[in-house]
Amino acid sequence: MPFLDWLASWPGAVWLQQSGTAYLFVNAAHILGIGLLLGAILPLDLRLLGGLRAYPLAIIGPLLMRVASTGLALALVTGLWLFTVNPKDYVSNPAFLAKLALLAFALVNIGLQHRGQRFRAALAGNDVDPAVRAFAASSAVLWLAVLVAGRWIGFV
Repeated sequence: MPFLDWLASWPGAVWLQQSGTAYLFVNAAHILGIGLLLGAILPLDLRLLGGLRAYPLAIIGPLLMRVASTGLALALVTGLWLFTVNPKDYVSNPAFLAKLALLAFALVNIGLQHRGQRFRAALAGNDVDPAVRAFAASSAVLWLAVLVAGRWIGFV
């Protein structure tokens, strides 16, 4: 697999392979990204599902979406970087493949939720449509499944 060999020899990958400190900080940044993502998306999903009613969606929704987006970007960039350290092992790891599939479903779910007018209406303070609730429930389940699959990688 020449592409995977190229990834493993990329200077950023070599740096992480040779420096435990660099790997530590990139891994910590990955965990921070996951924390920001889940720490924001789960309360937003819960609010869309009808919980946390004391917090108006029009107020907390935009903030939680920005925090989740920042966390997602950080997790994706650092996750890709960590992948380059040993790509051949990762592509043969069923837990990693499951994580990628779940991540793809979670990203599609985001795209479908955010492109709908009903979602924007809910964030503006209107009643939350059942379809928006269904996407929110799917989001919570998918992101938690991505988290579990990510932890599973080290045990396979």
